[in-house]
Amino acid sequence: MTKDSLYRYLFDGVSVRGELVQLSETYQQIISSKEYPAPVKTLLGELLVTTSLLTATLKFEGSITVQLQGDGPVKLAVINGDHDQKLRGVARWEGNVPESGNIHDLMGKGHLVITITPTKGERYQGVVGLEGDSLATCLEGYFANSEQLQTRIWLRSGELNGEAKAAGMLLQILPDGKGHEGDFEHLEQLTETVKDEELFGLDAQDVLYRLYHQEEVKLFEPQDVSFHCGCSRERSASAIVSIERSEIDRIVAEEGKVSLHCDYCGTTYDFDSIDVAALFEHAANDTSKQVH
Repeated sequence: MTKDSLYRYLFDGVSVRGELVQLSETYQQIISSKEYPAPVKTLLGELLVTTSLLTATLKFEGSITVQLQGDGPVKLAVINGDHDQKLRGVARWEGNVPESGNIHDLMGKGHLVITITPTKGERYQGVVGLEGDSLATCLEGYFANSEQLQTRIWLRSGELNGEAKAAGMLLQILPDGKGHEGDFEHLEQLTETVKDEELFGLDAQDVLYRLYHQEEVKLFEPQDVSFHCGCSRERSASAIVSIERSEIDRIVAEEGKVSLHCDYCGTTYDFDSIDVAALFEHAANDTSKQVH
């Protein structure tokens, strides 16, 4: 594995499509922004893989947000991305997080919310109750109910040689009806044998050969996956001038500066009294120009 990538593949003569995603740097950048407990890191890894797979499955141009909301120790876990596979994410938790357990131990009662905002067209939101024992099971239920497509998903998150890794696979029936009854189940059984160390350490071609060496598999060109936050000092400045000047001045008087912290990448943007005065003066000049 040299870079984070998503692979799509098809089986010759069989109405089944597949996806394989392998993530290293993207995952590491997301979990490095906070001191996450180990189970939260694992959950974020699975959610990251989920979002990448979904982005490739649901054909659209725009942004996608996949979030878990619950009343358990982990209140929120969210990954945001787009059709270019640029992803970011964050999680929020309170108190002690169970060292091991299923999704209910972490999230309690909750929902999986998938929001798609296309560049053109209507915004779509799907909500699924957390009824399965794993995130993968919940997703399979989503596809069965909303897409009416038989789908199996494998999500893996862990370490290889001391490095954080996240990977996953997806199989989905195509609606064109080719092939024979039992084709999907046969491929499902083969995919079920995939090991974490294979997904984390082998090239995609080697993974697919190990699983499907008796099948005819067509592998397409991979798509790069990367971490992209999108925060900036300019955006932080815009947020500051949207707040009452008196409130910002009060914070600067008490703290010596006003700071905006990005949960997604861990960057903090500091503005002192001189910065704040310049920001509001610039904003006032812009308003004056618009009036005239």
